[in-house]
Amino acid sequence: MPQNNLIESIIIEGVRPGQHLLILGGVHGDEYEPMAAIRLLKTQINPDQLTGRVTLVPVVNRPAYERLQRCGPDDLDLARTFPGSSNGSISQQIAAEATQLIQSADYLIDLHTGGVISKLAPFSGYTLHSDPVILEMQRRMARAFNLPVVWGTSAHLEGRSLSAARDHGVPAIYAEWGGGSGCDPEAAAGYAAGCLSVMSELGLLDLDVEPKPVLFHVEDDRKESGHLQLQNHAPVSGFFEPAVQLMDQVQVGDHLGTICSKTGDIVTPVTASQTGVILGLRTLPYVKQDEWLAVILETEL
Repeated sequence: MPQNNLIESIIIEGVRPGQHLLILGGVHGDEYEPMAAIRLLKTQINPDQLTGRVTLVPVVNRPAYERLQRCGPDDLDLARTFPGSSNGSISQQIAAEATQLIQSADYLIDLHTGGVISKLAPFSGYTLHSDPVILEMQRRMARAFNLPVVWGTSAHLEGRSLSAARDHGVPAIYAEWGGGSGCDPEAAAGYAAGCLSVMSELGLLDLDVEPKPVLFHVEDDRKESGHLQLQNHAPVSGFFEPAVQLMDQVQVGDHLGTICSKTGDIVTPVTASQTGVILGLRTLPYVKQDEWLAVILETEL
């Protein structure tokens, strides 16, 4: 039987009527910086200064969070399950309820990290929406988030919160920052600041925000662009030791690291399959063959 109220939200109503912003965290149960950021944001939004309404969801995927894993007990990736089904498994039900929240909003921000297995450099992203008005609004929101990288990618990736937003005509962005098991307070604070900056851009708050330089703003309209785990997979199973850091620039064929056997007798080099900037790195040392090792933002398209 379908359940109700699977998602616990915080609603902040402004003293003046206006538009509705939805901010999601914890779509994956092992991504902790967004959860901390949204709790912090709750204390930073003054309703007396707010025009419109903000809905905050620190932990969308409570079953995954409580089992200390990325996915819930049905092993479905919630970020591939939208729009979900009210009569489906637990992840499908959560996706359906989250889709209703998205449909009720005027804007969406979805916050993510690399989870327990990896770390991601700070960047904001959006889909290359077919509606030029929505696309331009998403560009504005992504740049206003004040992170060093802005990435516009395919609007055709399905199952995501952003695809649900696309289908309901809701301008939406996502952001990635942190991961690797813990909760980086710098990332949490930066996420809260980025959300406040977007709120200022949208006219929900009147804040003085100092724009930070965008080092890379790339738009890639290839069909699978934005699928972070698509490239740079492990050629063998073993112990991965990276030789690069986040935000390093690499070219095709450059050394990314090594994978060694249990005894260290066999060492397999790993090389970059793309030219660009390292946005993500696996931090959990053991890796299985064909699992992803690095996310590279291609800067030469």
